[in-house]
Amino acid sequence: MLLTGRDLTVADVAAVARDGWQVALDPDAAERMRVSRTVIERLVAEGGTVYGVTTGFGDLANVRIEPDQVAELQRNLVRSHTAGVGDLLPADVVRAMLLLRANALAVGLSGVRPELAELLCAMLNESVHPVIPSRGSVGASGDLAPLAHLAAVMIGEGEADTPTGPMPGGDALLAAGLAPLELGAKEGLALLNGTQLMTGIAALVLHDGRRLAASADVIGAMSLEAMQGTAAAFDEALIGARPHPGQVAVAAHLRELLDGSEIGASHAASPHRLQDPYSLRCMPQVHGAVRDALDQLERVLAVEMNAATDNPLVFADGRVVSGGNFHGEPMALAIDYAKIALTELASISERRTARLVDAHLSGLPPFLSDAPGLRSGLMIVQYTAAALVNELQTLAHPASVDSIPTSANQEDHVSMGATGALHLREVLNRAQTVLAIEALCAAQGLDYRAPMRPGAGLARAIARLRERVPHLAEDRSPAPDIAAARDLLESGELLAAADGG
Repeated sequence: MLLTGRDLTVADVAAVARDGWQVALDPDAAERMRVSRTVIERLVAEGGTVYGVTTGFGDLANVRIEPDQVAELQRNLVRSHTAGVGDLLPADVVRAMLLLRANALAVGLSGVRPELAELLCAMLNESVHPVIPSRGSVGASGDLAPLAHLAAVMIGEGEADTPTGPMPGGDALLAAGLAPLELGAKEGLALLNGTQLMTGIAALVLHDGRRLAASADVIGAMSLEAMQGTAAAFDEALIGARPHPGQVAVAAHLRELLDGSEIGASHAASPHRLQDPYSLRCMPQVHGAVRDALDQLERVLAVEMNAATDNPLVFADGRVVSGGNFHGEPMALAIDYAKIALTELASISERRTARLVDAHLSGLPPFLSDAPGLRSGLMIVQYTAAALVNELQTLAHPASVDSIPTSANQEDHVSMGATGALHLREVLNRAQTVLAIEALCAAQGLDYRAPMRPGAGLARAIARLRERVPHLAEDRSPAPDIAAARDLLESGELLAAADGG
């Protein structure tokens, strides 16, 4: 994959971060970087005053740095900013950060040598992964602390995970046949200014979140069939009267999944109720709104992944302009929106699960048990779903509205986008489990509707689930069943089976 700084996609990020695709710097991008670098070198030689090049940083921008101190300034910047704490970021997020940082430099407005982007690419290709603590970024002036831990390995410091195990950063580079960099003017600043932590996490969550949103249609349709609901609310003309893109797409998906249903046909002429509860009837509206929220995140990501996000920016005409492209607000707001959306996907799922286990509402055996009373069946899995949704409601609080000033009040409004992104990962994790629980309950409910068959797509999905999780005849620990159902969601197998893949 050639990094041009202009056309990286969410699918590209997932391919490099998780599938190990090899990357290289595009030659045209390298030339743009050389042109930008020439401007910085000329200004340093002429003794010009440029923020972060011949001055200190943040509130220390009024401190003059002499030309013979430029390299020390950049090295000190990286060292002083490695202040991250907390759990370490997983390998796929670290790889996404490496890729996105290289692509941002490839835009050619950062004033750095191509060698920086080339080393980032080489670290990806050789699986030299900086050890990066997850906490410490306020999401303005970039994801400073996390990116400093990344940059530390590039200068032969810090720690790295490698195919042969963790080791000091310099040793990791040497073992991979790579050499550490001696940073020049502005190069440390260019590595630290940027939104690559929040952007990397958001890209990976979006990749998985889209699959989960489509899988929610499958699982919700299974619940509808198990409770003998009607597909009337998914009518194409009705949906077209309010044509939000996500709503239209979800309704079409539901109609496909329910096509050929013997259960639906059995009560089509005289339905046992005229209208289903909202958690069934309003799936196009709710699941569709989630899809629309994820579309908004993708629109923001498409710009952010191919943008110059450091400061100052260096233009080919010789201008060096200070600004705020490092501020994470565009990402922070989109991330918070996605958090809320995925929380709603879990919230409506839990409501369907609650109905499935309630014999007064479902028309199914109490708690989906073959011997209610003697056996508790799936009673407690709904408690688990409820507990997770309660946690999700807390995680969904928007981080972007909680600014805390930094750098002696020079950085007096920050995005907290990194906090939002870390919460977004947790939201996805818990939402997947909530939907896995619904899948178990819906499949158990459909077993009681036999010999009538659900729609063909749903029958395939249930068959795939039953390969891993048998019908609950005797009480057993549900935890392994939840884990197995979740695996089918995460891998995309359940969705692929339903959609004929």
